Amino acid sequence: MLTSALATALAVHGPWVAGPGFGWWFLLIPLSWIVVLALLFTFVFRRRRGAWRAWQEEHSPVRSAESTLAQRYANGDIDETEYRARLEVLRANARE
Repeated sequence: MLTSALATALAVHGPWVAGPGFGWWFLLIPLSWIVVLALLFTFVFRRRRGAWRAWQEEHSPVRSAESTLAQRYANGDIDETEYRARLEVLRANARE
């Protein structure tokens, strides 16, 4: 029964009739939203990931120690040879 009704409808109207429905166009709205959300997700998380990495580098223990050492050198608490020796030790330990 259903097969004969479908066959009759296809014979009368054809398979690609722009009838009272949306046809395949109904897929464009969800697909466009998926694209918009994917782009938004990509750009927001890339920006946050970059900001997070910058914050981590800025607040890393090695950076903190180097900045403290540089501050002590700038204040005149240590001389240049001691500054360079301690900086070399800090950087060598950071690689390990």
